[in-house]
Amino acid sequence: MRELMYRDAVLEALDEEMARDENVFMMGEDVGRIGGNFKCSVGLLDKYGDLRMKDTPISEQAIVGMGVGVALTGLRPVIELMFADFMMVCADQVFNQMAKITYMSGGQCNVPMVIRTPMGGGRSSAAQHSQSLQAWAAHIPGVKVVLPSTAGEAKGLLKTAIRDNNPVIFFEHKMLYTAKFNDVPEPGDDVCIPFGKARIVIEGDDITVVTNSAMTVKAEKAIHNLQKEGISAELIDLRTIVPLDTDSIIKSVKKTGKLLIVDEGHISFGISGEIALRIMPDIFYDLEAPIERLGTADVPLPFSPALEFPLIPDEKKIAAKMREMVKGA
Repeated sequence: MRELMYRDAVLEALDEEMARDENVFMMGEDVGRIGGNFKCSVGLLDKYGDLRMKDTPISEQAIVGMGVGVALTGLRPVIELMFADFMMVCADQVFNQMAKITYMSGGQCNVPMVIRTPMGGGRSSAAQHSQSLQAWAAHIPGVKVVLPSTAGEAKGLLKTAIRDNNPVIFFEHKMLYTAKFNDVPEPGDDVCIPFGKARIVIEGDDITVVTNSAMTVKAEKAIHNLQKEGISAELIDLRTIVPLDTDSIIKSVKKTGKLLIVDEGHISFGISGEIALRIMPDIFYDLEAPIERLGTADVPLPFSPALEFPLIPDEKKIAAKMREMVKGA
């Protein structure tokens, strides 16, 4: 394993998959000449040419619609939307077309395409560029929803997504792009991470903490700090929420008796509530305390950092909630 920035791991996955399969190509705003808004496709235009690295007009509906069309012909488009918030602009193409064609055709048509898009707050980009819409995407049958939390996961899960014969929405947290991780396989190692299999980041006995994306990084730091207080937490990184690995969560909660779910989406109607209810029949009699959750407050994210940061779960909030659940208020 080697150290690499999250965005460079995404770039490696794209490069390796385009080299492996000539049917793989990219489309999006500024993906070619400037290498993507967050620099995840730098150099690919020079290497693969304009036919496989298509800079597009500023029209998310046209970009995704064209992706659906070419996917139906057998190509494997990777669409980059500059921000996850912009899925709303092309929602008809994403959720009425891309997600439903295989079902409506009785399996006669496949739509092997990936939508890559940055999610999350932390950059003070205001209410229309900072949302975490993974629960919204997961609510629509027909798409797989992926949220990598490390560079190694970003590379391995993206390779799996590109090879999948079904549409995948691939959320990359914008606050992770320049973070470095030491879990990336060597170049040429063709490591694909399977969907629907969570990662046990830290093993523990006192409480189970379930996270995804950047919340995994924050929770891991919080858990390491709490170890000094004698609190032993088990951290589960979901990796994908569609499909969802409930087996790993159930097994862990049966051991610890307590569960905290941390997701950056808004608290109401989110991933945390779905997980809690889905596993309840299997863990009800093992619980020693009510299931708790942390998420972003139910308000649009403000532009001001002083107002934005307190709304999003951070290491201190995660640690405080874990301490409360294990030791009591």
